[in-house]
Amino acid sequence: MESNIRIIVADESHIPYVQTILDTIEAAAKVRGTGIARRSPEYVEQKMRERKAIIALTEDGEFAGFCYIETWGNKQFVANSGLIVVDKFRGHGLAKSIKKRAFQLSRERYPNAKIFGLTTGLAVMKINSELGYKPVTFSELTDDEAFWKGCQSCVNYDILQRTERRMCLCTGMLYDPKEHENDNNEST
Repeated sequence: MESNIRIIVADESHIPYVQTILDTIEAAAKVRGTGIARRSPEYVEQKMRERKAIIALTEDGEFAGFCYIETWGNKQFVANSGLIVVDKFRGHGLAKSIKKRAFQLSRERYPNAKIFGLTTGLAVMKINSELGYKPVTFSELTDDEAFWKGCQSCVNYDILQRTERRMCLCTGMLYDPKEHENDNNEST
């Protein structure tokens, strides 16, 4: 199925997909019963305009998946966020392909930045591990207050607050390019 799906850097022409993306993310969060930070339509549109988003579309233009990147801490950190795959396209490696493309985009645009993500999903943890991410404590992630403010819309925000931002239900994962300087770049 994945061979019929294009995975590309989104641009302004993809703005009509924004509400579908947001609806898909919200529905998935409800089904999983886990928290997810909500993003406004304007925020997702901005990611597309800045070419900081990956979108997966069928040959017929049907939405299949999405992810975006954002910099934090004066571009010292890049987060890959909002990874979602439409139910009927799951189980075929599409999430991995989208995540790989977001990772590549992050490395292309910000080669010296540490790349990180927060997730409650085992599948995403496995994908991240294959890309060279390691589980880390939250103290190793960005201290940019604007990033952590984004967690306020998550149902688990109270846990993050109670623990003074030391832990939550999410697992923090980090790719540090300095630890991979001698890699043969097969994963990027």
